Amino acid sequence: MRIVVALGGNALLKRGEPMTYDAQRTNVRIAAVALADLARAHQIIVAHGNGPQVGLLALQAASYAPQTLWPLDVLGAETEGMIGYLIEQELMNALPAGVECATLLTRVEVNRQDPAFDQPTKPIGPVYTAEEAKLVRAEHTWSMVSEPKGGLRRVVPSPLPQRILGLAAIKLLVEAGVCVICAGGGGIPVVRNDMGGMEGVEAVIDKDRTAALLAQDLKADALLMLTDVAAVMRDFGTPTEAAIRNTTPDTLDMMTFAAGSMGPKIAAANAFVRAGGALAGIGTLQDARAILEGRAGTQIRLDVAETRAKYAQPQQD
Repeated sequence: MRIVVALGGNALLKRGEPMTYDAQRTNVRIAAVALADLARAHQIIVAHGNGPQVGLLALQAASYAPQTLWPLDVLGAETEGMIGYLIEQELMNALPAGVECATLLTRVEVNRQDPAFDQPTKPIGPVYTAEEAKLVRAEHTWSMVSEPKGGLRRVVPSPLPQRILGLAAIKLLVEAGVCVICAGGGGIPVVRNDMGGMEGVEAVIDKDRTAALLAQDLKADALLMLTDVAAVMRDFGTPTEAAIRNTTPDTLDMMTFAAGSMGPKIAAANAFVRAGGALAGIGTLQDARAILEGRAGTQIRLDVAETRAKYAQPQQD
């Protein structure tokens, strides 16, 4: 099977952990073990988030030159290279000798008129206390949003991905059997200018939406979105909270999910399945294989009854 795996930025740098290299390297090493387990039986393409990391770089840049902030497209490219390097190195260490990996910087075209530019929803960076957020907001005029588990985070525009640039190179490597790490952080956001060329914009594209587009373009069998929650929850945060195990896009359309967290994952899963993808799965990194096999997480299919049996047992390429 061909599987696009989208690793959440919070799966690589867990909530509450210090935003240090050592913490991230440890988490990437754990992630590589789960990815290698999948890669031994399936062809995987890896995308990843960068919310905590791009926010940290923005803070570091702001502390150096507060009056000349670095643009988010450049910071996104930096995180794509940094995280991609860590994933590639640890994944190569976990895979058998002879397996090839390649990390690609990926530009993704968005629409300059996307309403998301006027409605920031993508959380990035660390979680602030109310007092810390007040100081940061006063210094940088950043928009903030409350976190479900307490605290506040900066939010930035998250336009929808329209087209993955460099797709031909990705396809070439995938067809050659290379494990490709790409579309990191949702890709580097670019728009077409009046001269017909491309230029970067202030945004962070949702990596799950880009991963779904990538999975469609590569005709993947499955899309796995791996994060730090065990499954999609019905009535999240209430006494009636319960995990959703097997469901369909039509069923999920009748529910409401947070715009800055689970909402984009549901939208990505629904888009991929409705475009012909057999399975979209959401759950924890450690449960990657179990999600694929229907033993953990949330499985989203166009028709649960018809396709559940296909994924009930491990499949070989």
